[in-house]
Amino acid sequence: MVEDFCNTATHLHGEDVLARPDTAAAWLAAHSGQASLGQPELEALVAARETIRAFIADRTDPEAIRNVNALIQAVAGPPAIGPDGTLAIRPAVGDPAADLICAVLAALLAHGLTGQGGRLKACAAPECRWVFYDRAPSGNGLWCDMDICGSRHKMRAYRARADPS
Repeated sequence: MVEDFCNTATHLHGEDVLARPDTAAAWLAAHSGQASLGQPELEALVAARETIRAFIADRTDPEAIRNVNALIQAVAGPPAIGPDGTLAIRPAVGDPAADLICAVLAALLAHGLTGQGGRLKACAAPECRWVFYDRAPSGNGLWCDMDICGSRHKMRAYRARADPS
């Protein structure tokens, strides 16, 4: 859920599913059951997405931590234990955008509670920032795709070494 939400923007190609009402409606219908949202709600989703992406990119950045905590306070009520014993984040306000943001935040929380949170990463390429789940046994992956972003980084480093000027 977190990957799907964060990757509604493909920075590498300048695409944003949530930027246009028609593409946003299709994504929302497939992922949240909502038919469509108004422009203010779409803008709230984009802001939430970028806040979550910034947190995933650097979980130790005080500003990213402050921003994700502010997002949680803005959209979520106190956590609750469900009938099946799971911890749930409930929306504090009754709007569809907050419902979706809470679902994403709940998935992010679940990743953190299971110890898998560190494997959810943002690509180290600043022009990409694609969110991916690092399945490498060592858990030290940096790139969403070694053939694209990793190769670009290696080529830039090679060129920098080859041309010292």
